[in-house]
Amino acid sequence: MRSIPVVVPLCFAAFKTVLAAIDSNNTDVEGHSYGVDVSFPIFKRISTNYPWLPHNIDPATPTPRAMQGMPLQPLGNRQDIYNKHLTSCRTFYSKKGGNCDMYEYDRMLMNQRQPQSMQNYTEIGFLKTRAPEDVTELATKFYDQNRLNAERENWPTGNTYINTWDAPTYMIKIEDKRLRGGGFKLRQQLWDAARESIEDWMGEDLSPTSLYGIRVYTEGAVLLPHVDRLPLVASAMVNIAQDVDEDWPCEIYDHDGKAHNVTLQPGDMLLFESHSVIHGRPFPLKGRSYVMLFIHFEPTGHTLRHVDIELPDQDVEEQYKQAARDNRGGQSAASDSLPPYIIRESPEETHWRNFHPRGWTPPEFNPLKRSTKSKLHQAASEGNIDAIERALEADKGGSVAGGVRVVDYRDEEGWQLLHSSAASGHKEVVELLVEHGSDLNIRTHGGHGATPLYIAEHNNGGFHPIVRYLKSLGALNLGPEL
Repeated sequence: MRSIPVVVPLCFAAFKTVLAAIDSNNTDVEGHSYGVDVSFPIFKRISTNYPWLPHNIDPATPTPRAMQGMPLQPLGNRQDIYNKHLTSCRTFYSKKGGNCDMYEYDRMLMNQRQPQSMQNYTEIGFLKTRAPEDVTELATKFYDQNRLNAERENWPTGNTYINTWDAPTYMIKIEDKRLRGGGFKLRQQLWDAARESIEDWMGEDLSPTSLYGIRVYTEGAVLLPHVDRLPLVASAMVNIAQDVDEDWPCEIYDHDGKAHNVTLQPGDMLLFESHSVIHGRPFPLKGRSYVMLFIHFEPTGHTLRHVDIELPDQDVEEQYKQAARDNRGGQSAASDSLPPYIIRESPEETHWRNFHPRGWTPPEFNPLKRSTKSKLHQAASEGNIDAIERALEADKGGSVAGGVRVVDYRDEEGWQLLHSSAASGHKEVVELLVEHGSDLNIRTHGGHGATPLYIAEHNNGGFHPIVRYLKSLGALNLGPEL
């Protein structure tokens, strides 16, 4: 059974506990481990509590007051590295070098404010996996065709996030129609190709927010640990290509404040909750180039989580005891015009409302696009007629699907098996379900959505065999009441 993502809101008390005991939630580095404020300042000043100091060697030696509560520093003199980073920024921007300090203040303030104020959707906040083939193929082809047309990025004056004064970054803009294969169509194709994987991991219906292009990092590049600005919430970084002497790790902090160093090879993808998970690359890139694609989404407020059920195999009488879902759709978007990923009465709510006095406009929710799949719905979507037949044969007055007939079983968006099979174009499954009493004109989303005929025609075209079959039976073509 597919694992169900866990919603983990990090309350203020728990967040403070993490800050206070961060040195017990950390990553091993040569026998030691670390959390925040070790590689670079994240919440406040960087740790100078070195392992070789007397109080860390001899338990009988009192800990100096200035180092009480300070995490152990196993990475050496990171303070000096940070000082050089900030000094180089000030020098480069000369008279406007004061902006560097402003950016640093803002970065650390966001790191403190956002993670504790965000609704978290997964257990630890990130997942390394392989990118969908369509994403890799589309992005790699575009990069190979336009790699010589990369333009140097112009970062805001004083931006400290990347040391572009020493290691400039270059951008190949996806939507640039002057480039081979570029344009808004490609951008939409990449969003569509990545969406299902991220929705499946997050358990939420998602709407695209940002996909600005392919970034090329150069030798010596450093990216300071940060969280992304809203509404960049559900994100993916994809390694498109690299020319490196050694792996360039992404330092990412899970929801407990533990640092992980994750390396990506071409074709690898890192899914992460960029609104609440602090991430960066504090160790310089050793190599000529590192090419990344960044894809961002925002939750619409409609959950895709549901109680899953197994397909009958041997002991059918012991399976499918989950309660059937009702006819309603998923959770509705947050009320009071506050995005569903911001915790109420949190520091971010006040900050967000100050900048958005008119409130939040929920992204469009597309009821014709479904990502939620119970085992039965997945079988219908894949055209697995054998699995559907087994379920129908085992169905004795609703014993399989928790008290309702298999043909009437709905997922959390109100989809029945007939909707799923019609959407995916599997005529044999559609015919089988109709023969067993599926309602031709049943609508999704509690009776306010689309009929099977509407979905079949919308997804497969007006001349598809399913469309002709349903029309021959007198099915109604009714769209969703948006």
